[in-house]
Amino acid sequence: MNSWDDARRVVLSLGSNLGQRMDNLQGALDVLFDARGLRFVAASPVYETAPVGGPEQGAYLNAIVLADTLLGPRTLLERAQSVEEAFDRVRDIHWGPRTLDVDIITYGDETSDDPTLTLPHPRAHERAFVLRPWADVDPEARLTGRGPVLELLRAVRGQEVRRRDDLVLQVPD
Repeated sequence: MNSWDDARRVVLSLGSNLGQRMDNLQGALDVLFDARGLRFVAASPVYETAPVGGPEQGAYLNAIVLADTLLGPRTLLERAQSVEEAFDRVRDIHWGPRTLDVDIITYGDETSDDPTLTLPHPRAHERAFVLRPWADVDPEARLTGRGPVLELLRAVRGQEVRRRDDLVLQVPD
């Protein structure tokens, strides 16, 4: 892929529940788009959410980012993981607290069962912290193999998500 006409639309989920959570989200957004091959489309409102699974831990701040990319899925994953590392992400506890989590939710309509990068994200349809902000930024969105995001959101109504209008991600330059 050499031209933006060949770009794939991706949905990225950002989350943080350690340290300066909002600074972590903003920093991730800035760093993700600081290199070539990824073009910003939109960012959702920020939500504060209760953790799902894992040990006892504090609330998360979450947001969804839409982007177009010329990067392949594995290269995009490597970028996401390098951004997490730049924010001191530690992977000691499965579903444990983290300074930053950057997940690839979808990469175009691509599907993959590869355990290193499963597409679409295998639990996206079960997570209000993904579905609610995604529906805000793209109400017509569909999760490949699962259906419309707004319908999926209705199925996870019991999960705590609170929109934080006092926190706004700044669009990258």
